Amino acid sequence: MISTAESRYNQWVREHYRFLLRSAWALTGSRAIAEDVVQDCFTSAWRFRHQLRDQSMARAWLFQIMRRHAFRHFDPTRHRGGAEEAEDQPVHHHDALDAQLDVVKALGRLAPIHREVLVLYYFDDMPTAQMAEALDIAPGTVLSRLARAREALKNALQEPARTGGGANPAGSVIPLRKHAP
Repeated sequence: MISTAESRYNQWVREHYRFLLRSAWALTGSRAIAEDVVQDCFTSAWRFRHQLRDQSMARAWLFQIMRRHAFRHFDPTRHRGGAEEAEDQPVHHHDALDAQLDVVKALGRLAPIHREVLVLYYFDDMPTAQMAEALDIAPGTVLSRLARAREALKNALQEPARTGGGANPAGSVIPLRKHAP
């Protein structure tokens, strides 16, 4: 079978799109921004595909490109305004979905270096060595960032959100434990 450039590109998108979208969404906190970031990532990656020497490292390489694009799109003031508007609308979800949203909200309040290691490790099941490659850091640094990130996430899930001059009830994180009625 002859492989055209278009078919190779389509295969690449099929294999990595969901991973990159989940990661970008967790990093940016916005599906719309995440979709833009992933599109930009694939455009850049395809343009510089000759730089990927080992196909087994494609996921880590693509994550690295996506991460750069995500940080270029990241604007905390624009993101917060959108999140508050979304939180003002009534939400009717199951407890499991609410718990997932609590984690996503808490992730959004973490420093990007902590957020990205949690996303790679827990959302995408990326091995530590591959994470080190994707983030361009030592494996030991990955492990220490993971430990700090877990602690930061734990604190974010236990404490209400801190915005501006005071607490914002709409932005507070509800712990994953069920409360007595």
